[in-house]
Amino acid sequence: MKKLNKLSIAILAATASSFVSAVELGEFKGTTFSVGGYLKAEAIWGMPDSGDNTLETTTRQSRFNLKASREIEGHKVSGFIESDFWENQSYNSAAALRLRHAYISIDNLTIGQTWNGQFFATAPFDARMINFFGPGFGTIGGNGGTVRPSTVIHYTTNGFRFTAQDPLYDNASMPDLVASYSNRFKSGSAYNVAITAREVQTTSVDDSKIGATISLLGKLAVGKGALFAGAFTGKGTGPYTGVCVGGMWNPGNTATCDIDGSGDLISQTGFNLGVTQNLTENLNGTLRYGKVEVDDTANTSAYETTATLIYTYLPGLDFGIEWRDQDMANHPLRPAGQQVEVMAMYKF
Repeated sequence: MKKLNKLSIAILAATASSFVSAVELGEFKGTTFSVGGYLKAEAIWGMPDSGDNTLETTTRQSRFNLKASREIEGHKVSGFIESDFWENQSYNSAAALRLRHAYISIDNLTIGQTWNGQFFATAPFDARMINFFGPGFGTIGGNGGTVRPSTVIHYTTNGFRFTAQDPLYDNASMPDLVASYSNRFKSGSAYNVAITAREVQTTSVDDSKIGATISLLGKLAVGKGALFAGAFTGKGTGPYTGVCVGGMWNPGNTATCDIDGSGDLISQTGFNLGVTQNLTENLNGTLRYGKVEVDDTANTSAYETTATLIYTYLPGLDFGIEWRDQDMANHPLRPAGQQVEVMAMYKF
């Protein structure tokens, strides 16, 4: 079980490197500085349902972060900043530096640009994957395009997390809200219950309604592996799940994502299932399936299936391969069809 927990943390860190500051540089005038990140090289064979097969290679997911922390008048204060090289969202363009995280933490309060409340309510309780543009499909945090709002406020206490974040509706009179509760057991099992609410634009720029969604995810530690399951249902959550009325989310359809032609809020339901197993001391395998169904006239639905193997060659050095299949494009680099990705990652 100890080996599983270490690997689970490593995989989560690959997706959410703000969870881990790997190397402490030292203390200067009472402030402790540390750096972290990883270097990742990947090759992706694309076999889309329509169009030609492709082969793309890149290292631009590699990232670097810096953390500064100190105690001030009995309060723990820290700042964190992280960048990668995905500012240009295309394999064919030059790599450009992108700000991923920039936030301040004071005790249990976090303010700045970082993961939204949906991410924290799903990622730690979900089977992980290598796919950079599709983690968490079938959950309320399944859309990587909205996962890091420009401004987020998190407050945590006794397993509860309360989040107010930059609203997706430009004329909103309230922030998008998430309230969640997590419980973790000594065995490694855990669960999370979350409720989200946001103001949704309806028939005109100035008209809106409140959409709410409830989510439940759980992880059950079993032997040298774990089982994962989760589900959600509600309204107003499409830009965060990545599935909208009539199709997948994109930055241009946020305003109409959750409504029909009459301006009525349309509900959606999703679920995810996963299993992970330590196959050997250094080899871990994961299977995952996620699906979202929208209650619109077109009966819109989308699924994503992944199978992943990650081999830890040395501490901090992983090699992996992942097969995935999805029936709708959730990003220009992730069209409907199949993909196979191989990667090498060194975490520091």
